[in-house]
Parts: sequence; C-alpha cells; structure tokens
Amino acid sequence: MKRIRGVVPPMVTPLLDNDHLDVPGLERLVEHILAGGVHGLFLLGTTGEAPDLPYELRRELVRRTSQLVAGRVPILVGVTDTVFTESLKMAACAQECGAAGLVAAPPYYFAAGQPELIDYYTRLADRVPLPLYLYNMPSQVKVMISVPTVIELAKHPNIVGLKDSSGNIGYFNACRYQLRNRDDFAILMGPEEAMGEAVLMGADGGVAGGANLFPKMFVDLYDAAVAKDVDRVRALQERVMRVSSLIYGIGHHNSSFVKGVKCALSLMGVCSDVLAAPREPFNAADRELVRSRLVELGAL
Repeated sequence: MKRIRGVVPPMVTPLLDNDHLDVPGLERLVEHILAGGVHGLFLLGTTGEAPDLPYELRRELVRRTSQLVAGRVPILVGVTDTVFTESLKMAACAQECGAAGLVAAPPYYFAAGQPELIDYYTRLADRVPLPLYLYNMPSQVKVMISVPTVIELAKHPNIVGLKDSSGNIGYFNACRYQLRNRDDFAILMGPEEAMGEAVLMGADGGVAGGANLFPKMFVDLYDAAVAKDVDRVRALQERVMRVSSLIYGIGHHNSSFVKGVKCALSLMGVCSDVLAAPREPFNAADRELVRSRLVELGAL
C-alpha cells in the first residue's frame, strides 16, 4: 500500500443501542467527513469505542463503511484486542471488505514488557493479510511502545507506520527523527492539539477525532503545514484549540471527548449520540451547553 499522508479521522461509531448501528447516521457521517476532503478513514479506534462493541457489530461497521466509502479514500481498521485470534479474525474481515491497512495498540489488561511487545507485533504482522500500523496509546493500555521498540518493529516489512496518541511530543519527535530516512514508514500524530506542529516538523499527518465534526478545518491545517505557511498554521491551530476547549472538556470522565463529539454530531443532525455501554450520553444540561458552544463556534 502507498504510505498514508494527511488527515485520517478516527470515526465515531453511530449507535442506536449497544447491539445496533445507527445506519442512516453512519451514511450521513461518512459523507460529512469525506466532504471535508480527508485523506483516509480509521475505524474501530478509541474514538470509535472499539473495545466496548460486540464483534459482529464491529464487522458490520467495517462492511457498511467500506461500501459507503466505495474506494474514495483508504480505510484503516483497528484490530486491537486482548485475544490474538480475534485480532486475526478482524484483520480477515478488513481484507474481505477492501480495507487498506490495520491498526493495533498493545493488548490491554496485562501490561506487556518491551520484548513481549516485539514478539507480539512480529507474530501479528507475520499473520495478518494487510499492512499494519502500530498504535501507541499508553493512557488506555498501560504501556508505551518505546522508541527502541518502534525502531526494531519498523524493520518488519509488514509494519508500515506509527500512530502516536501519547501526547508526548518528545517521544513523537524521537520516533520521527530515528525513522526520518524511511520513506515507506508513516508517522501520524494522534492528539489534534499538536497536529499542526507535528506536520511542520515532518510528520505524515494526523488522526484527529475533531475531524468527525470539522473535517475541512483539519485538512486546511494539514495543507498549511505541508506548505510551511506558519502564520496560517498558527491561525488554524488556534481554531482547533478553541474547539477542543469548548467541546471536549465538558464533564470529568475519561470518555468526555467521545461524549462531546457524539453530542455535537447529534445536534448537527449527523448521527445519534448513543454511547456503548456502560457509558451514557450527556444529560440535558450538558447537551444544552454543547449546543450553545456549537452556536458560538458557528456550527449551528
């Protein structure tokens, strides 16, 4: 596969309840995101609530989204799991549906050591039918994929990139610097609050959750960073930070970001705001707060 560059939104999973997709909402969401000019789509990541979704619903999401996208942009599919064979099954589904690549964070619950991570990713990359991206997400899986581990795993011919959601810019730049001569290995920034800076420094793009809401804003930011238009990057990154401060910080839960994005999408008429159990949507007061802030942002 060609090296992915640009904005690859980690799509939320529109739900009616814990066992059923919001199918009309999914259709509207896909078209809303693609209309912003994004360069790819990432399914079943953290923003997509993947660990909390039934396996059959995950497969349905991949099938339906692939049909809706119809080859317009490459699709990456998350295969993170505590069960190795379930990751292989999801990888097979992704291949059958025409996905371009896979994304895997370390198995969670029992935190792996670095030698175990090298063994795990090597076994996974040997057996999956599509190119594999490493997903560094220490806040959720309790272990960092260290810089030496990334460098070692990058030698595998089927490991083609890194999505870093650590929020540690020193770590990100160390990985980018060590792999700066690898034209076949992509480095993607997770936290959108650092995307402009990361692309200016040579990153390949960003996996920005806010691109579910405002995809064109992130595409414009990426284009400005590639063009080294620092003044425009600064202005657009300020807009990104404004969205972040107004929408993502409502409530005090680990899931506040996903709640905020889904609530905003619901108010914008795109898809439902139902979250996978055990999480619940915002209450009426918080929903009204999101509404007022979307008005402030000019989105309503």
